[in-house]
Amino acid sequence: MKRLFTALIALVAVTTLLAGCGQKGPLYLPEESQPAPAQSDE
Repeated sequence: MKRLFTALIALVAVTTLLAGCGQKGPLYLPEESQPAPAQSDE
């Protein structure tokens, strides 16, 4: 029974680690972007 419990814990840990590999997006905080200057239509 203890062996089954250990295997289950290991399976959950591996699944959690693999699920984190698919996360998208920046790994840092983006710098503050300055707004673009307004352009006039002439």
